[in-house]
Amino acid sequence: MKNDFSPEDELLFLALGGSGEIGMNVNLYGCQGKWLMVDLGMTFSGNEYPGVDLVFADLDFIEERSADLIGIVLTHAHEDHIGAVPYFAGELGVPLYATPFTADLVARKLEEAGLLGKVELNIVGEDDGPLQLGSFTVTYLPLAHSIAEGNAVLIDTPHGRVFHTGDWKLDEEPIIGEPTTEADLRAIGAEGVLALVCDSTNVFNPKPSGSEGAVHRALMEEVARHTGKRVVVTTFASNVARLQTLGDVARETGRQICVAGRSLDRIIEVAQDNGYLADFPTPVDFDTAMGLPRGQVLIIATGGQGEPRAALARMAENNHPIELTAGDVVLFSSRQIPGNEIPIGRIQNQLAARGITMVTDRQAFIHVSGHPGRPELEALYEWLQPEILVPVHGEMRHMAEQARVGKACGIPSQVVQKNGDLVRLAPGKPGKLAEVRAGRLVLDGDIIAPANGEAMTMRRRIAAEGVLVVVLTRGNQPVIEAIGLPLDEDLPEFIEEAAGDVLTAIGRLKGKDARDPAAIHEAARLAARRAVQRWSGKRPQVRVVMPGGEA
Repeated sequence: MKNDFSPEDELLFLALGGSGEIGMNVNLYGCQGKWLMVDLGMTFSGNEYPGVDLVFADLDFIEERSADLIGIVLTHAHEDHIGAVPYFAGELGVPLYATPFTADLVARKLEEAGLLGKVELNIVGEDDGPLQLGSFTVTYLPLAHSIAEGNAVLIDTPHGRVFHTGDWKLDEEPIIGEPTTEADLRAIGAEGVLALVCDSTNVFNPKPSGSEGAVHRALMEEVARHTGKRVVVTTFASNVARLQTLGDVARETGRQICVAGRSLDRIIEVAQDNGYLADFPTPVDFDTAMGLPRGQVLIIATGGQGEPRAALARMAENNHPIELTAGDVVLFSSRQIPGNEIPIGRIQNQLAARGITMVTDRQAFIHVSGHPGRPELEALYEWLQPEILVPVHGEMRHMAEQARVGKACGIPSQVVQKNGDLVRLAPGKPGKLAEVRAGRLVLDGDIIAPANGEAMTMRRRIAAEGVLVVVLTRGNQPVIEAIGLPLDEDLPEFIEEAAGDVLTAIGRLKGKDARDPAAIHEAARLAARRAVQRWSGKRPQVRVVMPGGEA
């Protein structure tokens, strides 16, 4: 490796996103002067970034070396693997590679961004051979996951082969697709695997994740139990296998399907365009659904994670064309993503208050994860026999635990890394070489900005402490406005006292300070700040506006 981190005759690995967190996956492999990117995802914002919906990995490292980036390989179509494509693919200026279902969803994103035709998007068909990208030879290997066309990628390099799992699980009844078999994986292992770069999400689960086929049977039993009742099932829109199951369940229980949610409409359309859901029942519209006897309709709805504008939230508020009443049933055929407990609980409380029955995966086997539990990880280790294990796609506790599991299973080397850790996989002993810049960016309105830049820092402070504005008119008479401070009933008395404090502070200035705008400004600011702290206990942002526009 050169001083500028350019890979020489070696194999390097660098995660810019997805290591030390779940989501926002961006992985780089370096060899013989070139870089290959696997996935370009995003994550959704929480309370940490007020006013922001989308969060991206900071790609500064590879943007500075974009001339040496030879392509972006996309493993599957979940947002944490493809969501950043329309925001960065144009700037990176390299070809994208994806299987048909993923490519279709990516193409729609590029079209919405005005980039369709400006970014090279290559579809990798089932019968296509390996991709030759510089010194990397990339082969797609289908694995089961909670979306159509989940794939691992086998990356052949001059220094050995890397098996990059993407998101995966083992499933004997996957409903959709045909995953690579145990025999095929054992054959890959027999030929030699240098490194296994592996999903860590469910490493603490002591049991296998379970089969979609088993969920099919459980949903059939659950829906059949609620004869004569209107049934809503909420699930992840991208889970095409689950949609296939729900179509079958509706048909076999004598119910019509109704679909509530634009993301569901889009996924069904893309799936059918790519050969999936061929026998999915034709959905009825909302008016038709409401006109059917209650026991003759099955509604599939978005919103199982508590999204406030999604269909289920609006149903819970009785603000949707699909109306629910006491005795109706909502099945949560999805897992509760950590961080969404409060909004999910809010919707469930609204439903419960109206007498609506709810069933979650804690009460019936109506959902399985798309990620491997510990037994599945141990099976993959045995089949592939890798020399090195690199856990990814997890918080630090998940990745450290997977390293311990791998070591106990006899994998010779484990490399626990985080975003920004530059790792040499070969030649020699694998390990970290350096730490490079790896941070977060946010989509703030229409601008991609640093996640911890001045604007976001100030917004957090304002959200926590409020704002006090002091306007000094001609003659330094203060006009005060308090925003977001707990002074509602006391506000007039506070403003009167604070204004008096400001006047007193300015009046105490002597000599040249009495004429110095900077001194006047600081005296007014400190006086107002002390007053608001005395009255409220808060430490707000204080802004002083002076004649002539000085602040």
